[in-house]
Amino acid sequence: MEHREELYQAGDRFQRAINAIDARNQGDPNRLLVGGVERPKEQAHAEMVFDWVRRLRPDASEALLLAARAHHVRRWVIPRSQFPEGRVGYLNWRNALKEVHAAELREAMSTAGYGDPEIARAGFIVRKRDLTRDPDSATLEDAVCLVFVETQLHEVAAKLDRAKMIDVLRKTMRKMTPQGLAHAMRLDVPPADRQLLAEAAEGL
Repeated sequence: MEHREELYQAGDRFQRAINAIDARNQGDPNRLLVGGVERPKEQAHAEMVFDWVRRLRPDASEALLLAARAHHVRRWVIPRSQFPEGRVGYLNWRNALKEVHAAELREAMSTAGYGDPEIARAGFIVRKRDLTRDPDSATLEDAVCLVFVETQLHEVAAKLDRAKMIDVLRKTMRKMTPQGLAHAMRLDVPPADRQLLAEAAEGL
């Protein structure tokens, strides 16, 4: 999906917050090739997740859209290597990152002129709490999963054996809503990736 600034339909404070989040992500030393152009990885991912949220929820609130833009803001500042191997270490790393994302989002929104209730709501969403009952958190999770399939599935699949990759995909799919999963199954991905998605979906 192409990111277009002219699509924004919100006030100046929204644009200021977007700009503040983007400025933070432009410092990402990691790169991602998008449409033949090398971009800061988290900046590119932020735009793609943002665009997916707009597509999934045309009525998305500013809090949801800002959470989408900041879902991995400055993610590179806490490397996975700082935490022990294994699931517990992984979960502790993810929780630490969520607090970084929420703090960066809070600062960007506060500086842009948002009040505490809106900041608190966006922080709740960016932490992706209560996925099964909160529609905004669920939408953000759908968008993140869709971007994973679009940009990272092929690379990850090359590193894992097939059974492990199928397991990863099933765990991802189980976090998605029926709407998000339907979009995932229609994505224009290479045939090998499409087959992985089909096999994973069979076991849900």
